[in-house]
Amino acid sequence: MDIQSFRELIWQKARELHREMPWREDTRPYYVLVSELMLQQTQVDRVVPKFKAFIQQFPDEKSLAGASLAEVLRLWSGLGYNRRAKFLHEAAKKTVGEHKGVFPDTVSDLMSLPGVGPGTAGAIAAYAFNQPVVFIETNIRTVYFYHFFEMGEKISDAQLQPIIEQTLDRAHPREFYWALMDYGSWLKRNGVGRITQSRHYVKQTALKGSLREIRGHILRSLTLGDKTLSSLQNDVIQDERFAQALAGLERDGLITQTSGVFHLTK
Repeated sequence: MDIQSFRELIWQKARELHREMPWREDTRPYYVLVSELMLQQTQVDRVVPKFKAFIQQFPDEKSLAGASLAEVLRLWSGLGYNRRAKFLHEAAKKTVGEHKGVFPDTVSDLMSLPGVGPGTAGAIAAYAFNQPVVFIETNIRTVYFYHFFEMGEKISDAQLQPIIEQTLDRAHPREFYWALMDYGSWLKRNGVGRITQSRHYVKQTALKGSLREIRGHILRSLTLGDKTLSSLQNDVIQDERFAQALAGLERDGLITQTSGVFHLTK
């Protein structure tokens, strides 16, 4: 498919498949950062209500930076991958402190924020600042695999990057990426996503029965109040990996023990 035909197709899909999301209605950098960290490994329909509640409680980086980690974790509860909440909290504090409340606006500076890698930095640059940068994530891979590569071929992001650079609508990068995201999501829902063609593909492990599930149970219990070890064990799913999960949460700085009582990190 030639570049012009591909662009025309993507804009057609933008009209057909556009999804309303609160971080698209208001593209301020803080909103985009919150949404991007929430959306990592989590579906849009689960994120939207959490995003709205989060923004109501912490409407800007200053209010988030001034909150305790415990407050953030309580509001984050249910989204999973709770280290993302800690990264978001730390990113807000760094923006308010080191950056004097001015949100970084280049990919390199954005990557200095905790929890922000190349893909997330590129997404923030494109969505919040409308910069024509190249970034790659699952839905974007899906679209380009479908139109530019043979079935079964294993593709690296290094192979994708020059094609995205050539096809990106540099006059309207924000809306073009929205269209790619919505079209990629549609392709996956219709069983033609072919995401396993990516050389970087790693199948997400099931939550049920995982160490991640035990960690989630521990954190949910502590959102209700401080607990002794025995009380916490009674609340949480019985599993021989309980001690491992508990130690991991302490190591990650999400929970703290004081005089034999566990609580969310303040």
